[in-house]
Amino acid sequence: MQGRKSLPPAVRRRFQTGRISLDLVHTGGEGELAVWEIVHTAEDLSHWLSVILEIPGITAEDADLTAFRALRAALSRAAFGTPAGIPVDPHDIDTINAAATEPPLTPRLHPDGTRSYPDPAARAALSTLARDAIDLFSGPLATRIRVCASDNCGLLFVDASRPGRRRWCSMDRCGNLTKVRKYRGTHDSGE
Repeated sequence: MQGRKSLPPAVRRRFQTGRISLDLVHTGGEGELAVWEIVHTAEDLSHWLSVILEIPGITAEDADLTAFRALRAALSRAAFGTPAGIPVDPHDIDTINAAATEPPLTPRLHPDGTRSYPDPAARAALSTLARDAIDLFSGPLATRIRVCASDNCGLLFVDASRPGRRRWCSMDRCGNLTKVRKYRGTHDSGE
């Protein structure tokens, strides 16, 4: 996570990891992640859960902030630890499992082919995110969780490439910038 401070918040918020449970991690956190915190109020929580899940109108109350912070902290430790070969802590497993016991968001199909989520609440959204995390950490993609290799990024992503050798969160951003820096460093030092 070193260098994470270099990445503008607007970029971090637009980036999608490939899994909704990991997208939640990018909303801030504790310690060195506190500088990136974007969820301060129940209204913020409503907004960002709606963005992450692409479900408008998720409602949150102040009491939901505690459950959100606990789940996000557990997911952060698990997600950043997994690429480093650190097993998920039993306390974090308990936190994720507890969030998953709540009823999840339930979609309804409409005759016109659209769907909706009646009364989408934050606890149901957090359950949906916890269930995604359980699927991720217990499945084959757990070994594909990566931290961007760029010196000034640190975002998480799931490497869904066929060979499984993806190094950057985005080739357009971090991959190309890293290659340009490397090229300039090689050519500038030779002059």
